[in-house]
Amino acid sequence: MLIGIVRRIIKRIDDIEDHLLADRLDLKRANLAELRRVLVRLQRLLAPEPAALFRLLQRPPAWIADADVQELRQSTEEFSVVLNDMVSVQERIKLLQEEIAARINEETNRSVFVLTIVTVLALPINIIAGLLGMNVGGIPLQHGGGFWTVVAVAFSVTVIAGWFVFRRQRNSL
Repeated sequence: MLIGIVRRIIKRIDDIEDHLLADRLDLKRANLAELRRVLVRLQRLLAPEPAALFRLLQRPPAWIADADVQELRQSTEEFSVVLNDMVSVQERIKLLQEEIAARINEETNRSVFVLTIVTVLALPINIIAGLLGMNVGGIPLQHGGGFWTVVAVAFSVTVIAGWFVFRRQRNSL
């Protein structure tokens, strides 16, 4: 029964890992945390048992037959192996959780970077629009080609800022 539980958990972890490697992971880290909690509870509950059984098998009572002692010894060894498997599965879950967290962190960093680029590119235009939007007398460049001069300055500052940002992005890759 314990072996069946561990095998089902391993199967679920294999499925999650396959989806993660194929970039089709739609499961949350909570699913892995749930599996890890089950394993921790089982291990906490069952970890002392193999030691007690091995102590019993070192000096078995007289009423236990030799065949039963041998069978109990074999079952205890299998039980210990399953407990060790549970520890390795817990470690595997922890690594998968870290990998998922790293991927989420990368996606967040990419989103923040795109937002930063948009902000940097829109900043010069917003500053100039804010300055020219004030209703005060004596606004500079109000006569002649002032509008087109302001548009050219805003466009050139935006192009220079965009060039700088994209050059910096290329150098960081």
